[in-house]
Amino acid sequence: MERLLLTLALVVFFLLCLWGFWIGWRRKSRAQSVQVPPFPEIPAEPGEVLLESQGLYVSTIFAGHWQNRVVTRGAGLRTSAIWRLHPGGVAIERSGGPDFWIPRASVTGIRRDKAIAGKVMGTDALLVLTWRLGDVDLDTGFRGDDLDDYPQWIDQLSDHDIKGGAQ
Repeated sequence: MERLLLTLALVVFFLLCLWGFWIGWRRKSRAQSVQVPPFPEIPAEPGEVLLESQGLYVSTIFAGHWQNRVVTRGAGLRTSAIWRLHPGGVAIERSGGPDFWIPRASVTGIRRDKAIAGKVMGTDALLVLTWRLGDVDLDTGFRGDDLDDYPQWIDQLSDHDIKGGAQ
């Protein structure tokens, strides 16, 4: 009888923890929905594909705060993804989460990194795209299947291409 009560107490405690996580996630999502504008949708005709990589969409965070994940509007869901570079921006197509578009004019930087909310690597195995959405600076992290693609992404989206208008 004691084991049954102890087991039930542990199950109840576990369920209360899950419920608390769910309430916290919803509260954070509601607060961020005011702070973060809706993510742009991928245009119907984005143009030719200049570069494509498959991998894992890790998360979007507030730039400079690597543990502060954006959870509103499905941005907090880690999913497999395909990143496609078009002349006008980057299309992020996710399975199991909403797709979105990062306009090229909004990109303020791109780098390799080792950590972003939801993923910590021992090497610079993450590709992090810094961009501006309304008044908010965001970092979007991607873990590509082929890390050899990263230099091409960095070259295509580096500051000299953005500021110089080259596409």
